[in-house]
Amino acid sequence: MAGGLVRYRHLSRKSSHRQALLRNLLTALVQHERIHTTWPKAKETQRLADKLITIAKRNNETSRRKAQGILYTPHNLMPKLFGELRLRYADRPGGYTRVLRTEPKSRYDQGASAILELVDGPRDLRFAITAGAVARDQKLGRESTPLTEMNRRKVTRYRKDGPAAFDEMVKKVSKMSLEKRTVDVQKGSFD
Repeated sequence: MAGGLVRYRHLSRKSSHRQALLRNLLTALVQHERIHTTWPKAKETQRLADKLITIAKRNNETSRRKAQGILYTPHNLMPKLFGELRLRYADRPGGYTRVLRTEPKSRYDQGASAILELVDGPRDLRFAITAGAVARDQKLGRESTPLTEMNRRKVTRYRKDGPAAFDEMVKKVSKMSLEKRTVDVQKGSFD
């Protein structure tokens, strides 16, 4: 019978290979806070990453042993997982990761590609894009759209010092835009 209920994606690998792949992706995610991979791998890794951070939030000996069994380089990543990441997500009830679809990685391989990132981090893509949209609206002297306002609330909701950090990012983006325009004027190329 085709189709049916599947509990997880098998990723065209046997069990041991799939577990090794997901542990490797999870280790890279904790280390770099963002990875670029295929969309199915990102979705499976997202499930495990949310579980790993929930385990880290418990912060007891049992949770440390579980996390140590999941990560490939626990001696390097345990302080980050049980320190920085645990404190970052202490008040957040879930949803620690985000999967963003992207263009295929190469023109030869047209598989669905995605970026898997930890939210509320220093390299949060939605935070930067929303700040850019608000900076553009301010420069043009118009009100932000309801979608932009909704994204602003989302990216500042659980972030420590969220509104202040967002305003700082908007100023930074506006300043970068102004500097780019100054360089373009000096070169003689105009928008």
